[in-house]
Amino acid sequence: MDRKVTCIRGRTSDRTPGAGEGAQALAERLGGTIVGEAGRPAVRDWSEDLPAARPALEAAAAAVREGLQSGVLPVLTASDCSICIATLPEVVLHEPGVHVAWIDAHGDFNTPATTPSGFLGGMCLAASCGRWEAEGWPGTVDPERVHFLGVRDLDPGEEEEVEAARVSAEIPDGVPLFVHLDTDVLDPSVMAAQFPVPDGWDARRLRAQLAELAAGCRIVGVEITALEDESAVEVVAEAVEPLLDG
Repeated sequence: MDRKVTCIRGRTSDRTPGAGEGAQALAERLGGTIVGEAGRPAVRDWSEDLPAARPALEAAAAAVREGLQSGVLPVLTASDCSICIATLPEVVLHEPGVHVAWIDAHGDFNTPATTPSGFLGGMCLAASCGRWEAEGWPGTVDPERVHFLGVRDLDPGEEEEVEAARVSAEIPDGVPLFVHLDTDVLDPSVMAAQFPVPDGWDARRLRAQLAELAAGCRIVGVEITALEDESAVEVVAEAVEPLLDG
């Protein structure tokens, strides 16, 4: 399948400029195009960031929609995971039985009632799964079809949400699969991250895991976020290649 790589620039919940710059560098390395312009990083509550993020979210949803409708693999790069509020429900419209590989150091499964930080990027997957209402964005992803890989940092209330939603780890063979890769799944010794968590993956583990997913599932889309350290662009580009070659 042909692929279309798109970098989504524009503020979602960016707190530093690094991940947006990394997303653009990765898209350029993969031969992609840039949509939008960099937003101004700031520490803000989710209630401010969500409405401000609408242009970037709409652009991300459009990139997924256009790829799936035209029969090419949509591959998105973006500053942080908040784009999944728009992208994952868009995938469900085209692939109702889709599973999601959530590869990330964090679960991003907080809600307004559980978040200790107010960070939209730490609540976005829960929004996609309908665990809270994100101002008109449809939470249509079945959380039982979401699979955590590499997740090792959950807040207490978030962990309860994950258990209640029955998020799992094991991905069935042969299913249609959308891969969300937050590069902070890598160990901080491999890639400097905005929110570093120890005991992460090395580059070999990342390559092996993505190759296994590519071999065992039908990849329907990929998004890559939080590449805060541009020195890791080549590591990530080589690791994702099996996902993009199907």
